[in-house]
Parts: sequence; structure tokens; C-alpha cells
Amino acid sequence: QAQLEESGGGSVQPGDSLTLSCTPSGYTVSRGCMAWFRQAPGKDQEGVAAIDYDGSTTYLDSVKGRFTISKDNAKNTLYLQMVSLKSEDTAMYYCAADSRPCHPRYARQPPSRGDFIYWGQGTQVTVSS
Repeated sequence: QAQLEESGGGSVQPGDSLTLSCTPSGYTVSRGCMAWFRQAPGKDQEGVAAIDYDGSTTYLDSVKGRFTISKDNAKNTLYLQMVSLKSEDTAMYYCAADSRPCHPRYARQPPSRGDFIYWGQGTQVTVSS
């Protein structure tokens, strides 16, 4: 059973940057599909970004151009680099993984919760002035 551990969250001001990390155990980031999700208070969880085993990526429209998902196979770590943060980015951010490649529909839409079986506990990101 794989376990995922997120880190890097914090409280920042609008316009600041943060980089989240996800370090799995029992799972290899070079394989399968990995993603970041977020859930703000009172809102549904939404898929933010996904990266496939071959490095192809997909993003939620509202984060395109500001967020970058990447992975370091040597360090077995997934990242989410976030710049130009906005108050609406405030949420708990979760790392997710699955041993299968990303679904082909990810070529045109952000990740879906039901496609992932491994989840981290989350890291809080708060953007406030």
C-alpha cells in the first residue's frame, strides 16, 4: 500500500510563490499518473494538475500559466510550483497517485478524483493579505 506525504504549504500574501512537494513510499513517480487536488472550505474538491508517466501534463484553467506540476524521478518526488498566488487559491492541497497512466481525457480536462487510489493527508495553503 503506497503512502503519499505532502509538504511545503504555508501562509503567504497575494502575488507570492510556493512550491509543494509530495514524497511517496511504496510508489514510483516515474510510473503511472500523479496529480494535485485542492479543496477550499465549503467547496468541492477540484483537480488542479496531473502529470503522466511520460511527463505530459494537464491543468485546471484557473491555474494555467501560474502553476507547474513536475516530478523528479531520481528523488522520487512530485512538485507543484505555484506563482502569482491569489486568495482564491486558498485550500487544502492533496497529492494523488495511481499505478495506471493518466486517462486520455486528461488531454483536454483536469484530473478527476475517481481516477486515483492513493492519497496524501494534505497540506494547507493560505493566501491572504
